[in-house]
Amino acid sequence: MNADCYALMAEFGDPAALIAAVSECRKRHRDVDAYTPYAVDGLPEALGFTRNRVPLITLIAGVLGGAGIYALQWYSAVVDYPINSGGRPLNSWPVFIPPTFEMTVLAAAIAAFLGMLFLNGLPRLNHPVFNVDEFDLASRNRFFLCVRSSDPEFDLDRTRDFLRGLQPLRIIEVPA
Repeated sequence: MNADCYALMAEFGDPAALIAAVSECRKRHRDVDAYTPYAVDGLPEALGFTRNRVPLITLIAGVLGGAGIYALQWYSAVVDYPINSGGRPLNSWPVFIPPTFEMTVLAAAIAAFLGMLFLNGLPRLNHPVFNVDEFDLASRNRFFLCVRSSDPEFDLDRTRDFLRGLQPLRIIEVPA
């Protein structure tokens, strides 16, 4: 790992070139990122993303939220403060369904949002790639491939030569 270099970035003009470069780069390097101005079909697969944990987090939070509010209602209506209202049983479960549904949806939505933020490493107010002047094009019309120096196969000169072979518009060194 090079102490004064965070990564090497290659800039591409179109998404097809980026996907081809990422696929080629993943054969050699492990710590690879891609930055695009919009979602590109096939890029997550090319980067090696195979699983998404946000749906699981959402399901678990929804079930826990629904079960928790149902248990709270049951405890308050049956155990803590039982009131016989109109001769109905104390455990009148149809009355508990609307709040249970609402809490399930609320807990699932909050967990999906927070899980997405956490799994994406956000909020991150500063990142080394923000120090590259050309990186602002990643939000407009350019596509970037980034090979981090933490990669075991990273050597500044060899990696630069490898990226040059992918025919990018330019190669940029990202300072640490």
